Amino acid sequence: MSHLSDLLRERPLVQAPMAGGASTPELVGAVARAGGLGFLAAGYLAPEQVEEQVARVRGLGVSAFGVNVFVPGPAGDPAAVRDYREELGAEAERHGTAPGEPVHDDDAWEAKIDLLERLGVPVVGFTFGCPDGNVLRRLQEAGSAVVVTVTSVDEALLAVARGADGLCAQGVEAGGHRAAFDPTRGGELPTAELVVALAGAVEVPVIGAGGIMTGGEAAAVLEAGAAAVQLGTAFLRCPESGAQPAHKLALIDPDFTETTLTWAFTGRPARGLVNRFIIEHPKAPYAYPELHHMTRPLRAAAARASDTGGMALWAGTGFRRATDDPAAEVVARLRREAAQAGARL
Repeated sequence: MSHLSDLLRERPLVQAPMAGGASTPELVGAVARAGGLGFLAAGYLAPEQVEEQVARVRGLGVSAFGVNVFVPGPAGDPAAVRDYREELGAEAERHGTAPGEPVHDDDAWEAKIDLLERLGVPVVGFTFGCPDGNVLRRLQEAGSAVVVTVTSVDEALLAVARGADGLCAQGVEAGGHRAAFDPTRGGELPTAELVVALAGAVEVPVIGAGGIMTGGEAAAVLEAGAAAVQLGTAFLRCPESGAQPAHKLALIDPDFTETTLTWAFTGRPARGLVNRFIIEHPKAPYAYPELHHMTRPLRAAAARASDTGGMALWAGTGFRRATDDPAAEVVARLRREAAQAGARL
């Protein structure tokens, strides 16, 4: 759809969807009012909650925004999941709570697609895979542009073949979950390299994402061939972000010095600050969302206790440069820095 190209030309700065609470309607609204494109994250929310958040965004007078959805995948190995549940015993004891049940669900997939078709939001994004062409067509006929997050050229070609209007090129520097269609062998290209590869392989607009924290870095990704850039960690500490207070503080805590990819929390690779939980569980199985459901009560208990050692502190590689400025000020700073580098954000 040409309207995605037009939208990204008008709003080349995209606020990433961050599931788990960080992407609030207030954050989306603040980014949109500052001239960017904000994304809600439908992951882990009930359809009714997604509908309520969309209503809140529209209630703020925002007409340009997106909603991102997790694509369901296959179940994990039950024996490996059972073994991991036993491994979590010490963590459960630490917080006086039991691990959750290792449920394999589809995160209300059908209901969310039906809802988004009815709501006709401007942009619908997908992570962890690409739905079949019928799903994409339904959303497009409802007025939505469809963006699929990819980590390799092969994933990009599949998404375009199924009718995606655009791609989000997620480099390995990105915080949070890797979008790889197959979590056991996801693409590991840095953002700029991935953007160059995709720009030469597809005709649809590409949004570069991963590790971008300054306008200069954004300018480099645009120069590599991206139509827009997407930032998540840069907005994590903003007052409009719904990230846990302890998570926000961890981003500036000198005890946290690096990030790594782990699947200890959810059973899917994700980048976060290296902490006790990640170090203690180096060989968690690939089983999503079973592990997510098992560790959820443990993570919640850790958050209540401000125990950053037991929380999933998702963050990109440039986390130390995240500021606690309001989102509009972050957008303005990025725009100034990009202009100094000869690019328009």
